[in-house]
Amino acid sequence: MKKILIANRGEIALRVMKTAQKMGIKTVAVYSEVDRHSPHVKFADEAVPLGPAPSSESYLVMEKVIEAAKTTGAEGIHPGYGFLSENSVFAQMVEDAGITFIGPKPHAIEVMGNKLAAKEAVRDYEIPMVPGIEEAITDVKLAEKIAKEIGFPILIKAAAGGGGKGMRVVDKLEDVSEQMDRAIGEAQAAFGDGSVFIEKYVGSPRHIEIQVLADTHGNIVHLFERECSVQRRHQKVVEEAPSAVLTPEIRKAMGEAAIKVAKACDYVGAGTVEFLLDENKNFYFLEMNTRLQVEHPVSEIIAGVDLVEQQIKVARGEKLEFTQDDLKIQGHALEVRVYAEDPLANFSPSIGTLSTYQTPVGEGIRVDDGFEEGMEVPIYYDPMISKLITYGKNRAEAIQLMIKAIEDYKVEGVETTLSFGKFVCEHEAFTSGNFDTHFVKKYYSPEQLEEQYAEERKIAGLVALQLYLENQKTLKTPAAVATDWQKNRM
Repeated sequence: MKKILIANRGEIALRVMKTAQKMGIKTVAVYSEVDRHSPHVKFADEAVPLGPAPSSESYLVMEKVIEAAKTTGAEGIHPGYGFLSENSVFAQMVEDAGITFIGPKPHAIEVMGNKLAAKEAVRDYEIPMVPGIEEAITDVKLAEKIAKEIGFPILIKAAAGGGGKGMRVVDKLEDVSEQMDRAIGEAQAAFGDGSVFIEKYVGSPRHIEIQVLADTHGNIVHLFERECSVQRRHQKVVEEAPSAVLTPEIRKAMGEAAIKVAKACDYVGAGTVEFLLDENKNFYFLEMNTRLQVEHPVSEIIAGVDLVEQQIKVARGEKLEFTQDDLKIQGHALEVRVYAEDPLANFSPSIGTLSTYQTPVGEGIRVDDGFEEGMEVPIYYDPMISKLITYGKNRAEAIQLMIKAIEDYKVEGVETTLSFGKFVCEHEAFTSGNFDTHFVKKYYSPEQLEEQYAEERKIAGLVALQLYLENQKTLKTPAAVATDWQKNRM
């Protein structure tokens, strides 16, 4: 492949293009009208417009994307994540058009795209799974019977999706009917499929996922684990690799289980197998994401592997250049997702123009973004501005570097989750490694963040006052000092 099209936008499109450029591969960007001047469009060797801003009229129109690849002579299409990345129909259309899909085969996407189908596929591989049923259910009476057998609390889950949509925790029998109706309605609205199933609710879980990589010659390796337990609304906001709690024995067992899951669907390329880890360190298979994940940089850093480069090489039919024994964990990596959201207002979207946008730089700091100062954060897409990643020789060093990087990250014009990321990194539960997926519910409130802000502003004011007095080189009365501070404070 000498030219590839990236069927995505923003930071992931730019991230894929940079690796392609390093490999000597030309790149083609696609864009909606609102993204016309975006960095990924400027960086690409060629760019093709897809249509109006709504993704349903641009990035999600499969025919337009494939036609753009044909017109520009692109021999491969990389889907990034989101949009069409886990769409088996799109993957098949790409192959049928004689273009290489830089990702898994359509069959693997289809099987793993449905949680029930995924459970069925791995059943014969002795993969530990959360107790529950393995078929869709619509009958409330039957659901109540199953719930009593499993034992409360239970989790009603959408079979066709994720991100917390179509998911309901039920603590008692009388709530099953109402919560089931809600889950079915949400699943139908979000995924066009109202299928739901029931499993035991694991009360204090940690969310651990294993990065796998497979070629077309039967070779499969894992690049160790990522922990993604800090979530808001069931969506990850802080990720790290490796986990602070896995023993070498559990890590080995989870890695081997993930490889079995990949074998179960004849997987090729980069994928992620997700598990729950309970309080007793028992792990259970959740699902497989058949694409590159948002949090893939932390795995790249600790394993020393460029996952996009490997995706392209696998798509070209090359063998993996390393075995499992060649891979070793190197240091610790941390990622904070920077969203245009207001953490003081329940993480509501914050749309506007980036009047100031300055990213931190330095050793051990990586920023994957797709914005520039003066750009507007559009309302049409996911509000993620960037991924801020830090790397240290150990977890404590990576955390301290992240706190410093957040302080050096300057964004004005929209509210962001940077302050929340700092709150997490400074919290004792996180620094000690003693937390689970209920971190936000247990420890976070807007009032706490406001208190932290107030204290930081107070300290900043005192520092400014001290600097002012030193510059004046004169002793003033308290009243004069107060007046000067009021005039000069930020």
